[in-house]
Amino acid sequence: MDNAIFKFERPVNEAPLMYEPGSKHKKELKKELERQSSQTIEIPCVIGGKEVKTGDTADFVAPHDHKHVLARYHKAGDKEMQMAIEAAMEAKKKWEKMPWVERASIVMKAADLLTKKYRYVVNAATMLGQSKTPHQAEIEAVCEAADFMRFNTWYAGKIYEEQPLSVDNVINRTEYRPLEGFVFAITPFNFVAIASNLPLAPALMGNVSLWKPATTSLLSNYYIMQIYKEAGLPDGVINFLPGKGSVIGKNAIESEHFAGLHFTGSKGTFDYLWKSISNNLDKYHVYPRIVGETGGKDFLMMHSTANVDATVTALVRGAYEYQGQKCSAVSRAYIPKSKWDEVRGKLEKMIKEVKMGDVQDFTNFMGAVIDEASFDNVAGFIDQAKKDKDADVIIGGGYDKSKGWFIEPTVIQAHDPKYVTMHEELFAPVLTIYVYDDNKYEETLDLLNETSIYGLTGAIFATDRYAIIQAEDKLRQAAGNFYINDKPTGAIVGQQPFGGARRSGTNDKAGSIMNQLRWVSQRAIKESNVMPTDFRYPYMGEK
Repeated sequence: MDNAIFKFERPVNEAPLMYEPGSKHKKELKKELERQSSQTIEIPCVIGGKEVKTGDTADFVAPHDHKHVLARYHKAGDKEMQMAIEAAMEAKKKWEKMPWVERASIVMKAADLLTKKYRYVVNAATMLGQSKTPHQAEIEAVCEAADFMRFNTWYAGKIYEEQPLSVDNVINRTEYRPLEGFVFAITPFNFVAIASNLPLAPALMGNVSLWKPATTSLLSNYYIMQIYKEAGLPDGVINFLPGKGSVIGKNAIESEHFAGLHFTGSKGTFDYLWKSISNNLDKYHVYPRIVGETGGKDFLMMHSTANVDATVTALVRGAYEYQGQKCSAVSRAYIPKSKWDEVRGKLEKMIKEVKMGDVQDFTNFMGAVIDEASFDNVAGFIDQAKKDKDADVIIGGGYDKSKGWFIEPTVIQAHDPKYVTMHEELFAPVLTIYVYDDNKYEETLDLLNETSIYGLTGAIFATDRYAIIQAEDKLRQAAGNFYINDKPTGAIVGQQPFGGARRSGTNDKAGSIMNQLRWVSQRAIKESNVMPTDFRYPYMGEK
């Protein structure tokens, strides 16, 4: 029996590859892109370690070339969901008793497999299936995903070593139990790292997971599932369940074994799930843990002392990287009137240099939005802004879905600070700007704070420190991740724990020890060495 007290060292962040011209990394990635582009694979459900093909299939296509079918996937139904619940609960019996170092070793191996053996495979799948550029795929599908695995392992060790005080004649210790049931992980299309982390973070702590991946990110997610298996994750610990959210969610939440929800997605879906959980409380053995991140209406506030070039660069990168399909993307900006002409001119010039197209062309900065529903929704907002008197489309505004779901980087100037695109999340390459009077900086901070129901990310650009401090104070609740002279995207595991409050979610900070604590239930154990043998206390010796 291994009785060593093992400690994982604090990890360092995985360094991204740059895929510069002529590099071997670019050649290898190009080769893998060609390989995956030339085939159509079959994606099954994975239940209890076995591939399950239901026969109820749908096509998975490339957003930038929607006639190109990359895969056909099998949808899980009621039968498969019950199979998955049974498989998870059976796997739980042995998995939760496995020493934590052994569980952690599997997770660490998965990180190394991802960054070494399967780096180009996962990057290519992410690029083709989710229309990400090589840079956007590399920094999250590989680097951030591996960072989650390695840092969560280190956090787990910190949790387990935290023990209570023992005193004379008493030994106290704390056990960190996994939850009594399964965790239901619902993952989004836009980040492979999140899709990987949501089922795996609870599993690291001894839980079992039912994983419902977004149907628009299945190619990369399926490869992640294969990495888990190769790393040695026992059958049934994580069950991979593509399909309709309504079918999968209903079966999971109505199960008596439901113990937790790990979610990233829309506010509307999260609200619905929370209410459904509440309606089913009487069925459960435990009060479920609910952890979720929904969305944002993320801001950039420019002060009159800000550097214009830095601000414009942050607007373009923050608003248009990955087509604005980030929960943290800049989607509204407040620009002082004294800087507006210069900002507008430089913004227009920079956006004209942005190339958009097939992500296999490495000179492109943008790809396509994820699907037709998203395209149609955003096109509708752009068309409305062209008609409304309270707004003008001043840059871009074009779109075309004949080959792929392409929307130009677009800037709307809102004359009404409460115009719809100043407060409603679009998840698209659309930035709305409101120009304010320089002498109304403080008033505009208040306006910014009260405009959106979300509270995820935001940034202040200024060189005046008093202006920065004022923004920090007034916008304390407006962003769970706040940036000073930097775009409000690109949080790094171990550096900026990510999450927001208000209606952006529960702020349990993915990539921190706080999130890992949500997947354990403490048991305090006290052992007395010498027991009392008389019920009387000393004070009872005299009347």
